[in-house]
Amino acid sequence: MMRRLQLLLIAGILLIAAFSTGLDFLFYLVYLAVLVVGGSYIVTRLGLSDLEAGYAVSQLNGHVGDRIRVTYTLRNTSRIPKPWLEVHNPTTLPGGLPGRAIPLGVRAERSWLVRVPLVRRGHFRIEPLQIRTGDPFGFFEASATVGQGVAVVVYPRIERIPLWRLPAAYIEGTNASPERTLQTTPLATTVRPWAPGDSFNRIHWRATARHGEIQVKEFELEQTADAWIILDLDRAIQAGRGDDSTVEVAVRVAASVADKAILENRSVGMTVNAHRTAVLPADRGARQHLKIMQLLAAVDGDGATPLVDTLVQTAGRLRRGMTAILITASTDPTWIRPVAALRARGITTVVVSLDGAAFDRIARAERERAGEIVPPLDPAVEEQRAQRTRALRHALAEYELKVHAVLPGQALGEALVG
Repeated sequence: MMRRLQLLLIAGILLIAAFSTGLDFLFYLVYLAVLVVGGSYIVTRLGLSDLEAGYAVSQLNGHVGDRIRVTYTLRNTSRIPKPWLEVHNPTTLPGGLPGRAIPLGVRAERSWLVRVPLVRRGHFRIEPLQIRTGDPFGFFEASATVGQGVAVVVYPRIERIPLWRLPAAYIEGTNASPERTLQTTPLATTVRPWAPGDSFNRIHWRATARHGEIQVKEFELEQTADAWIILDLDRAIQAGRGDDSTVEVAVRVAASVADKAILENRSVGMTVNAHRTAVLPADRGARQHLKIMQLLAAVDGDGATPLVDTLVQTAGRLRRGMTAILITASTDPTWIRPVAALRARGITTVVVSLDGAAFDRIARAERERAGEIVPPLDPAVEEQRAQRTRALRHALAEYELKVHAVLPGQALGEALVG
């Protein structure tokens, strides 16, 4: 707008000077200005006429580490070339979407593909396509919006934990024993030579090729127990930053455990004490898997409810035979007694403990490498944190609770099995 005002002011002064003095040179400048400005205006007005444009997103959801593909297409259907077109998609995706400035000839078409890595979980949006053009002198500008915006949901990364198994539940009458059966279950345990009566769909072809004789899979007949995941996202206990923070690692643990349990045909429920306490009733199947991933994509480490209160609220939803998986970075021992009390109700508990002090040390080292000024550590505070961690581990061992310690940079498959 300021450029246009300046242009009008210069044109007015030049016109007045030309008519006041009658100099031919000034009239030539007036004619030239009219030609340049008028031509620029026409070029800008025709820059977006008879132009077809669009974009397509390959998928509207994915996990951290995946890539989505965005395909752009521009087509000029007129007999006038488009010397300059700027194409851009505003988005909230981390890293954004790269724009392009391209020319488009007479009745020409341009298409290109952009691969965007999904680096952070969450709910994001890709806004409608923005197309902008103008004249070579920058006097005028025209823009247009094409299409509609779309929402993209990025789920947390799932790490495979093939060797990890939920502990056996306290269910009367359950007896896990490998034996031949007319049905198959998700729990394949071993292979054995083929025997009359075995179904052909149970043949393990790789083992058959290796042994030189037909091998069939054996399945473990076990009454599947429901799993209930309690994810502690209390703001006061979180440590680290970015992908190597207790929040992100805890969410990855919850996603991986839930994925493993659902693949085993278990019914999975979840409680998350984030900004609001979210509860997903226990269910199984792909629909429950999607609900869990959508919840984990949205939560953040901004909870205000202590873990002990969350356990008290969740205890009424747990029934005999369930397995509770508690994921927390808390070193407050007050939550241990409510967890230990679940055993009397026939509920098995597994604790996944995140070492907040180790995550803070990793974050501190990254800040120092980045050149930030980091205040020195207080030895008294560090010693106090170490004492609380040792006291927590001693209390967990006293109540004979199964604990898996997760450190920054450690593979979940190693941490949950070791």
